[in-house]
Amino acid sequence: MKERLIFHIDVNNAFLSWTAVLLLKQGYKTDIRTIPSIIGGSEKERRGIVLAKSPVAKKYGIKTAETIYQAKKKCPSLQMFPPNYHWYYQQSKALFQYLSRYSPVLEQFSIDECFLDMTGTKYLYKDYYQLALKIKDDIKNKFGFTVNIGIGNNKLCAKMASDFEKPDKVHTLLKEEIEEKLWPLDVGDLFMVGKRTKEELNKLNIYTIKDLAFANDKLLERKFKSQAKYLKEASHGIDNTKVAPRSSKTTSISTTETLNHNVTDEDELKEILFRQTEDVTRELRKQKQYAKTVAIIYKNNDFQNYSAQAKLPYLTKSTKEIYKLVIKIFETSYKKDPIRLIGVRLADLKETKEKQISLFDDADNEEETQEEEIQKTIDDINQKFGKSIVAPASLKIIGAPKSKRNEKD
Repeated sequence: MKERLIFHIDVNNAFLSWTAVLLLKQGYKTDIRTIPSIIGGSEKERRGIVLAKSPVAKKYGIKTAETIYQAKKKCPSLQMFPPNYHWYYQQSKALFQYLSRYSPVLEQFSIDECFLDMTGTKYLYKDYYQLALKIKDDIKNKFGFTVNIGIGNNKLCAKMASDFEKPDKVHTLLKEEIEEKLWPLDVGDLFMVGKRTKEELNKLNIYTIKDLAFANDKLLERKFKSQAKYLKEASHGIDNTKVAPRSSKTTSISTTETLNHNVTDEDELKEILFRQTEDVTRELRKQKQYAKTVAIIYKNNDFQNYSAQAKLPYLTKSTKEIYKLVIKIFETSYKKDPIRLIGVRLADLKETKEKQISLFDDADNEEETQEEEIQKTIDDINQKFGKSIVAPASLKIIGAPKSKRNEKD
């Protein structure tokens, strides 16, 4: 059996770096990575939050997710720039296309990080560390931003290695390096160990990853239930999950958006959900698939995640039908808390839909066919001229946000 070798590539300070690259392309004279700067929301509304900060801003004690008002108090000369998610998507896509030349087995982990499975390529690349250095330097020269690359025998170790020291570094965490490099780390540094889990581990006198590696299994099982197996295996650098490339036919489609301020206004959240529903259903139709399950994902200002989902009565790719369910889910699941991230996910995707039995079968099929033809025309127009230029007027009867409906009626 071939020994696995995985690269984890992570863009350093992605939102701020990508914004810096764009500004320099547009003729901006200062690299905002070298000054006190942040990516954030509306300062005028006094509710914007810091999405990303420069290394210089970090020295002033500025933290991600704090308000811009608080950040400005710490550094009055702080420069603020708005996020540009379309540009971020373009940079992400270009980066992953470049990386795919080194291995066809690439798994996008987030907008700014991915895994490359290099297993079995030793005849192409004799020295993987030197290859990683080349990739890192090529990205810096080609795209204008830096990355960290972690090398490990599995995804966990590669991910941990890429976090060792930043920016613009290559690190290894191979199986023979677990004791030296992994075990001395704080247990809170272990991937997927959050603040609360760390606190519970500390209560058990587990402070380092080595402490966790030699902790009593039954004690961990009593305290952490099913999570105990992951904790123990991860502390030994064990991870058997595969690098899973996105196929042209996916099992789910999702989109999330980190908001530039904490949002509590329900109409504003519905506006965002409407836009996201358009995005995921457009991708659904592009893949020629139908969805059965719809979910909404939330993250509040305390970084607590929660979600809710429901099933459609039948498989569909209709924006109208899916948005109807999105609104129902939202109205029963939203906890009235300030939201920092929100998203829509479609799951249980199929390439064919089950036949609907109806007394009015012919009429139903004719209406459905007409709607699909209209939606296809709309998708073609939006693809040519930009997202959300037009949408069916019928959306106005299902609770689509007023601002969106007024654009399209």
